[in-house]
Amino acid sequence: MKLFVWCCLAVSSLLVAALAASAETRPQYGGRLRVAMHATPTSIDPADATQADSFARRNLSMLMFDTLVTNDEHGRLQPSLATSWQSAPGNQRWQFRLRHGVKFHDGTPLTAEAAATSLRAANPAWKVSADGDLVILELETSNPELPAELALPRNAIVKRNDDGRTSGTGPFHIVDWQPGKTLALAAEEMHWRGRPFLDAIEVEMGKSERDQMLALESGRTDLVEVGAEQAHRVSLEGRRLASSAPVELLTLVFARDVQSPDEKLLRDALALSVDRGSIRSVLLQGAGQSAGGVLPTWISGYEFVFPTEADLSRARREREQVRSAATWTLGYDGNDPLARLIAERIALNAKDAGLSLRPTPAATADVRLVRIALTSVDPWIALANIATAVGASVPSRGSISIEDLYATEQSVLAMQRVIPLVHLPASYAASTSLKNWVVRANGSLNLGDAWMGSGKP
Repeated sequence: MKLFVWCCLAVSSLLVAALAASAETRPQYGGRLRVAMHATPTSIDPADATQADSFARRNLSMLMFDTLVTNDEHGRLQPSLATSWQSAPGNQRWQFRLRHGVKFHDGTPLTAEAAATSLRAANPAWKVSADGDLVILELETSNPELPAELALPRNAIVKRNDDGRTSGTGPFHIVDWQPGKTLALAAEEMHWRGRPFLDAIEVEMGKSERDQMLALESGRTDLVEVGAEQAHRVSLEGRRLASSAPVELLTLVFARDVQSPDEKLLRDALALSVDRGSIRSVLLQGAGQSAGGVLPTWISGYEFVFPTEADLSRARREREQVRSAATWTLGYDGNDPLARLIAERIALNAKDAGLSLRPTPAATADVRLVRIALTSVDPWIALANIATAVGASVPSRGSISIEDLYATEQSVLAMQRVIPLVHLPASYAASTSLKNWVVRANGSLNLGDAWMGSGKP
């Protein structure tokens, strides 16, 4: 009899444990997500060009605003506010059919005219009109990448009121906004994709990566950014870490175009002198991939053909062809200790080749060490935006072939405004309480289906 009772108790315990485990893995409504970030945006309008682009700003935008087209976690285009789209032959006239029944957070319905007004505000040069439930874009030149461009957060559909307030159609609406400091969001009960699991999201801005990690360790926040050079250490410590594909270009950018054949040789010598492997393995703790081109291989498919190894012998030969060379100033972000170390390492590499670089945190310099977040996983859009960021022009293309893309990237590099160094991922760490959060390939966060659990792994 006692044996029977003990067996029953054991079975009951196993059933309770199984039910508890099942409940823990089942999404739960409710809970507040606390997020920390380094950026300090003073505007939440996705089309505000005065605000610097960053992964953090894109993440915030996607919580509050939707685009006509979106990217899934693998970078593939998916319907969003537009259920379908098509182009006329030549890709100069596009039609996007709007989803029915969507409302802005202020309760007003989303119409094709409202969407067209939003796109015109973000892109004054575009010709955008509405016809029934169609949003129509008529372009001066062919643009087969237009759907991918409309998936960018800056092209989110926004209702802008006369008092300066904005209203979106995203899964969360604004409760309180203190520019550059804090942002409080609440779940949109009637969101067209269904109510998100989280009740609220609170964002604290202007926090260094060190302060973010301390807040995560002490339980004062649930989701933080992790510097690429810290990702390996954070992973070894057993923390929940997620990273994207390499989506940020660490690069040298010259302040002006090449002025003479001698200067061309000197820039060649600098590019050949940089020990990218050492920068990546030592200073960046193995994060990312050494970069010879501006686009990473996973986007372009061919980045590996660009040389990344230092060639001091050739660098010295290039330098020796120039009678004299002035000292270049090498600018870096004075608030970033890692940037200073990388700038100093590049200066040492250059010295080995007979060049003179003087690292400085000054705002102006002959060449600067910068980070450029790739705008899109579409190679043409990413290439065009990087070229614009470094002051180079992107030649018009005749096709969308990989051969044409490769030739165009070669022409951008041939301008010698940029010396690519490393492609870096975007990394985040979270508490064990946060479930089902996803880092997309483009470095952005998908928190639409995230939920808060008990904190057990």
